[in-house]
Amino acid sequence: MSDMFGSAHAAHAPLAELLRPRTLEQVIGQQHLLGPGKPLRLAFESGTPHSMILWGPPGVGKTTLARLMASSFEAEYIALSAVFSGVKDIREAMQQAELTRAQSGRRTILFVDEVHRFNKAQQDAFLPYVESGLVTFIGATTENPSFEVNSALLSRAAVYVLKSLSEDDLKALFERARSEAFAAVEFDDDARDRLIGYADGDARRFLNVLEQIRTAAETAGTERIDTPFLENALASDLRRFDKGGDAFYDQISALHKSVRGSDPDAALYWLVRMLDGGADPLYMGRRLVRMAIEDIGLADPRAWEVALNACAIYERLGSPEGELALAEAAQYLAIAAKSNAAYAAYNSARAFIAKDKSRPVPDHLRNAPTKLMKEMGLGKEYRYAHDEPEAYAAGENYFPEGMAKPNWYRPTPRGLEIKIAEKLAHLRELDRQALKKKPEDH
Repeated sequence: MSDMFGSAHAAHAPLAELLRPRTLEQVIGQQHLLGPGKPLRLAFESGTPHSMILWGPPGVGKTTLARLMASSFEAEYIALSAVFSGVKDIREAMQQAELTRAQSGRRTILFVDEVHRFNKAQQDAFLPYVESGLVTFIGATTENPSFEVNSALLSRAAVYVLKSLSEDDLKALFERARSEAFAAVEFDDDARDRLIGYADGDARRFLNVLEQIRTAAETAGTERIDTPFLENALASDLRRFDKGGDAFYDQISALHKSVRGSDPDAALYWLVRMLDGGADPLYMGRRLVRMAIEDIGLADPRAWEVALNACAIYERLGSPEGELALAEAAQYLAIAAKSNAAYAAYNSARAFIAKDKSRPVPDHLRNAPTKLMKEMGLGKEYRYAHDEPEAYAAGENYFPEGMAKPNWYRPTPRGLEIKIAEKLAHLRELDRQALKKKPEDH
């Protein structure tokens, strides 16, 4: 077997490849999987590899772990990228695995990067080879495999969830990089911390930026890196952000839950973090409108206006003033009184209608624009609310005959709904009084 790490130590190798771990002990991070007695550590110690899906954000060691697995079990290592490969490449990889088994009896570990990008037919193409034991399948994905990997393939593989590297993990990686490649360069603590924040938990990005800084330092003839030098050397300060991936929806979820939980600072944090990461401000505005409708509702109807106006302000002013309007809207929604009573009532009504029969409109509520329809008695007993005391037709029924009043909307004791509840209680009392009088009227 060729040394798959040999090229990593060539003089021209990128820093990320130069420092790629060659043993399990050199892996930084993922101790919830690699610590003593943890699942992946046990997988390495088992003596027999098994198929697996490595799910996690970029730059956390998915490729490294696949390589280490092949090295640990002295297996042939074949790597495919779903971005560049098709069924033809899969077929050729399987032919190579069969040749390896025939010639040396060695097993093959097939590593498929970004497996979620393969379509169903391409993923299905792996199944017979995984089932026969010709290959041990290791798929890497940044997306939730429950949604992106075929159930048949998923059922044949263990799923391991990898995490972004912590600040301490990146500090350890920084010290390793310093000792092996940056011995002559000094870093201020603040510059180091800014670099760690820039990496956003991504080891590959961290090392690539370190390499960029080294080149800039050599060009400038400096041996000390401080924050101003760092800011000048970096072309941009964009966070890692996949607008279509799990990270995007996880952050949206965090923003929504911060607003629902009435924490204005947390709401501001997640909104600004997403804007900093490149999220579309108008998309964020539409999500704020949704929060106002779902979680504030009639407890503070002004919240809808605030959210809608923030969207309009952004459309008119653009950045940065428009983003400030969105930030103020997020904070307003967070501190507003909360109620999902109207939202819950709407969902209850939808569920009822979906299952209920088609009930006719009662005669007294039907429209009667023609003489014939009036002669039929349509609309005859309708009571015009504005002609009644308090503009309320006490005791009137607006539901189809035979349908009980469902009481879907139940105001909460918060915000404007306190007053709404008082009003509804008063109207229900008028209904009760009117119904008591009805027998006497006939």
